[in-house]
Amino acid sequence: MYLHLGQDYIVPLYEVVTVFDMDTATASRRTRGLIERLQADGRIIELYEDLPRAGVLCVSPLGEYLYLTGLSPQALQRRAEKGFAV
Repeated sequence: MYLHLGQDYIVPLYEVVTVFDMDTATASRRTRGLIERLQADGRIIELYEDLPRAGVLCVSPLGEYLYLTGLSPQALQRRAEKGFAV
């Protein structure tokens, strides 16, 4: 199964580690540290127009990636539960 993150980005569901709400994510020092580290490594992919609503942390054979998307965490959850076959 796959998860469509928006703007033609699709990731295998088994690579998704967590989905978090960007409104509350930066309240945690550890989450801020993770975002800063991934930003420094160039491992953040921005998939939003105005502001990111959700962050999707994925781990693949190429390493960790953080996708920032304009979709809400609830919309991503519905998509994951519904499933998507390519």
